[in-house]
Amino acid sequence: MSFIKYHNQDLTKISFLVTGGAGFIGSNLVEYLVKSGSKMVRVMDNLSTGSYSNIIHLEQYSNFEFTKSDIRNIDECHSMVKDVDIVFHQAALGSVPRSIIDPITTNNVNITGFLNMLIASKDAGIKRFIYAASSSTYGDSKEMPKVEDVIGKPLSPYAITKYVNELYADVFAKTYGLESIGLRYFNVFGRRQNPEGAYAAVIPKFVINLIQHQPILINGDGEYSRDFTYIENVIQANILSALTTNKDALNTVFNVAFGERNTLNQLTNYLIKCLSAYDSEIGKAQIQHGANRLGDIPHSLASIEKAKHVLNYNPQFDLNSGLQHVVKWYWENLH
Repeated sequence: MSFIKYHNQDLTKISFLVTGGAGFIGSNLVEYLVKSGSKMVRVMDNLSTGSYSNIIHLEQYSNFEFTKSDIRNIDECHSMVKDVDIVFHQAALGSVPRSIIDPITTNNVNITGFLNMLIASKDAGIKRFIYAASSSTYGDSKEMPKVEDVIGKPLSPYAITKYVNELYADVFAKTYGLESIGLRYFNVFGRRQNPEGAYAAVIPKFVINLIQHQPILINGDGEYSRDFTYIENVIQANILSALTTNKDALNTVFNVAFGERNTLNQLTNYLIKCLSAYDSEIGKAQIQHGANRLGDIPHSLASIEKAKHVLNYNPQFDLNSGLQHVVKWYWENLH
């Protein structure tokens, strides 16, 4: 799809660091910043879940830098923030199931790594720290739609780590004056999202299964619902957060979503319809149902009123339009 611009400011005098910049969301953000003519875009990634292939096409740009480094190493964090104005902290070990199996590693990456980046950013006098928060923070709250100030108890180690991130960011704002904005992502999908591995997200996993004429396995009866959020909406929210001059936006969190929910059954039907345009056999796909996943929230729907009002966030892609783009990307790149 063609490049969509979400800012009016001159970025040629601003240097950015994107942690986890070789991952799914990070690489899309890096690409936007590089192609927007930023003074410098530095990528920090240990490539444990990200892939350099996601950003290799940016080597041709003089404002692009990559260093293989780990947020769990405080010295490497200090090195990466040198000469940087704004930090986008996207690095994390995602996946609720992975955190249930291995809570220690999830904690080390998501909490210790986060704290390291806060300390390094504070010491370097970073102007603003934008970080990836998570809708998992809402936990067992039955409130619908999800409003930023009303959360429940976490349902997984992963959710705990993302909530602790918000608490640390708030303390660093009050104690050290570090400007931060947390973005609670809701089920992000889009180009470069990895379809492989035990912890692959539902959309890329389903797309690849359908392309390969493999059965689709839906956890539960398929009536769990999610506020699926296309990657372009997430890029917009990050750029608006980095450049906003509205003081009400600082040291708080925002939901980043489209503001609609769809069930897994609806999602599957949309995907089959989109992919059938490329291969009519996909319309005959087998759909199987398994057990509900431990730690899963039954329903998720975001209120995006706060982001709209404070950040001027205006998501352009609902699930259907996002799927049209992502299905085309997977078909052309992985088929």
